[in-house]
Amino acid sequence: MIKVKLGNTGIVVNKNGFGALPIQRVTMESAVKIIRMAYDGGIDFFDTARAYSDSEEKLGKAFEGIDRSSYYIATKTTAKTGEQLKADLETSLKNLKTDYIDIYQLHCAPKCFRPGEEDGVYDAALQAKKEGKIKHIGITAHLLNVAEEAIASGLYETLQFPFAYISSEKEIALAKKCEAAGMGFLGMKGLAGGLLTNSKLCYWFACQHEAVLPLWGIQKESELAEFLSYQDQTPVMDEEMKAVYEKDLKELSGDFCRGCGYCMPCPKGIQINNCARISQLLRRSPSANWLGEEWQANMAKIKECIHCNQCASRCPYGLDTPKLLEKNLADYENVVAGKVVV
Repeated sequence: MIKVKLGNTGIVVNKNGFGALPIQRVTMESAVKIIRMAYDGGIDFFDTARAYSDSEEKLGKAFEGIDRSSYYIATKTTAKTGEQLKADLETSLKNLKTDYIDIYQLHCAPKCFRPGEEDGVYDAALQAKKEGKIKHIGITAHLLNVAEEAIASGLYETLQFPFAYISSEKEIALAKKCEAAGMGFLGMKGLAGGLLTNSKLCYWFACQHEAVLPLWGIQKESELAEFLSYQDQTPVMDEEMKAVYEKDLKELSGDFCRGCGYCMPCPKGIQINNCARISQLLRRSPSANWLGEEWQANMAKIKECIHCNQCASRCPYGLDTPKLLEKNLADYENVVAGKVVV
């Protein structure tokens, strides 16, 4: 079993991290079963957030009666004030049925929060650490400049950032920068929001980066079983994997939507985070899910776009979002009309 050391935190865990966002979509019974299956299989790092509806509660239920020192919990707050952070932390502690959080992260941070600022966010986190309610302060980001500033600041013990084999060189380089700075690196969206479907290849890539802890979003026992199997036999690049790797790099590297949602809300109600990548979703997940009346109506809203460019101005990846929406709509209409087979 490969282990990962998270910077200078002293935390050393299984290379498989459990991303608990998807378990909000399943029942309490199913979630508890999956979490315990992960724990029994050797996974000892679990990442959740206040924003993930009842995910924290499901983890709290699953870990009832289990030695607290045998696993690590990371959760997050989207608080923009110190008082809100304190309230979120108390809720998280209650939901998770624990006295402390191992890594408390500032979620999707719009900036690098610092001590002494008027909002009081960082100061509140620091106070909670002094009180023993959190062990380490982390930050999560989709914005490259925020991630870079957080690393340079020396204020955070971990960074969580998208990390997959189709990430740009600048994004992947963040992991090395964290390692040099003594920060732990938590790799989210290792499956690129569902666009990457070869879990073996995704795990192989994570293993090429010693200091990265990948967090796999899991909601099915079958998905979990795949990642657990790689602990006993680490994947090795073969010709079949190489073909998938090269195909994905060709199709997905560059101007594609990662589905982060920073561009939303749209003033015309367009679900940009999925509409702008429908071409990939049609080909990488069961197409019937996207071809029903509901999604035809969602895609039709693109025609109402007023080209205000609010979405493009918010995109952390610098995409021409309106143009991308138009391109995906044309592809979608061809598929619906039967002119293109997926």
